[in-house]
Amino acid sequence: MNPSSLRSLLQEGRLLRFLEAHNGLTGLIVDRAMATLENGQTKAYDGMWLSSLCDSTAKGKPDIELVDFTSRLETLHQIQEISTKPIILDGDTGGQIEHLVFHIKTLERWGVSAIILEDKIGLKKNSLFGTEADQQQDSITHFQSKIRACKQAQVHSDFMVIARIESLILNKGLPDALQRAEAYVQAGADGILIHSKKEQPDEIFAFLREFKLQFKDIPVVVVPSTFSSVTETELESAGVNIVIYANHLLRSAYLSMNRVAHTILQQGRAYEVESECEPIPNIIRIL
Repeated sequence: MNPSSLRSLLQEGRLLRFLEAHNGLTGLIVDRAMATLENGQTKAYDGMWLSSLCDSTAKGKPDIELVDFTSRLETLHQIQEISTKPIILDGDTGGQIEHLVFHIKTLERWGVSAIILEDKIGLKKNSLFGTEADQQQDSITHFQSKIRACKQAQVHSDFMVIARIESLILNKGLPDALQRAEAYVQAGADGILIHSKKEQPDEIFAFLREFKLQFKDIPVVVVPSTFSSVTETELESAGVNIVIYANHLLRSAYLSMNRVAHTILQQGRAYEVESECEPIPNIIRIL
């Protein structure tokens, strides 16, 4: 896989859509998914998001950077065996800088297109908890050092380091988010992920209006997990370059599997769940 593929796609100037994958089967689903629109055009996913939340949950672990890098690479390997689509890896906080630089070299050798690092420090907690959980944002200068170390460690110029800003999540406001965005770009970040847990994208759009005035060529990534009613057309018009649907395959699979498991127990047989299960011959043909 060529790590330059994401940069090449960004040069097309259209919105790119990424969907999470957390094992080989979900990678296969993302790789083959295609929709035909009313106008006859087709849509597909441009790449895959290797979410730490989904990877951890699929392994039965909490999302606190407990799953180590070697285990994350095993998931990556499963997906790369069945797809050549660009991959963006969720790098959480990145951990210790001294360790992170080696991870960057490994990811680059494995053909990962980009890593996204969030500007928090200490024990990682999921962002959607917001201020309900004890979450500490990294200092600007320390996170700049992390970005610079990543950029110095990489060999191929097409590998991307994207900085994820948690200011809106932690209720620190738009000025803080913009200040950090400028500082991270100056440190060498190839893109910015601006995160929010609001149900409407207003603060995301406000950030985009200000940020794009100064950095119109820097890609912006959004993750509309909570503001899911926003359309891709609206995001693209606002200046978003990449949209990540970050956890939807795992969440939908859990809902279905949990319902099937309980129904079999209640009914004492599997007949009642057959309509919710893909026929075995179809599964065999998929693989």
